[in-house]
Amino acid sequence: MIQPDNQENNLNIKKATFGAGCFWCTEAVYTAVEGVISVRPGYMGGETLNPTYNQVCEGTTGHAEVIEIIFDSTKTSFENLLVIFFKTHDATTLNRQGGDVGTQYRSVVFYHSDEQKQQTEQMISQLTDEKIFADPIVTEVSPAEEFYKAEDYHHNYFINNRNQPYCMAVIEPKLSKFAANFRDKIKKELL
Repeated sequence: MIQPDNQENNLNIKKATFGAGCFWCTEAVYTAVEGVISVRPGYMGGETLNPTYNQVCEGTTGHAEVIEIIFDSTKTSFENLLVIFFKTHDATTLNRQGGDVGTQYRSVVFYHSDEQKQQTEQMISQLTDEKIFADPIVTEVSPAEEFYKAEDYHHNYFINNRNQPYCMAVIEPKLSKFAANFRDKIKKELL
């Protein structure tokens, strides 16, 4: 497995960082995507250095719960990851996803290149023009900042806690919807 820190050794290995509510949910979705090498939950976009989960949950750090995705651009594209992003969370609710409320749950794309910024802005414009959503898209588009890796117990949270009530009530239905809509994007070994 290629480690995130070694991505510069291969021009086809890219990074994407998304905030789409609870990082347990988004990690579970993107871990299943063909071409995704790794997904790490963490925090980005705030003022507090080395924030903890408890600090971020208080909503006073400015950080969003995010996932850092390392992907092989010969197997999937940033645009494909964006389509999944916009179809698997509500990009029209400000600082909220379902019962999760606060700036830490905001919809945000932290771009790692001008190309990612342009692709994100173009997709938002297209979705708006096509009136895909009844309400305006509130997704923040910001340059990537320092990524703070979440505490170890957050990694592979769904896989390690399938019987936890939140996993059964929130993550499992999201994964089922993802699988129904993106069967062609799921890793073959998971089908």
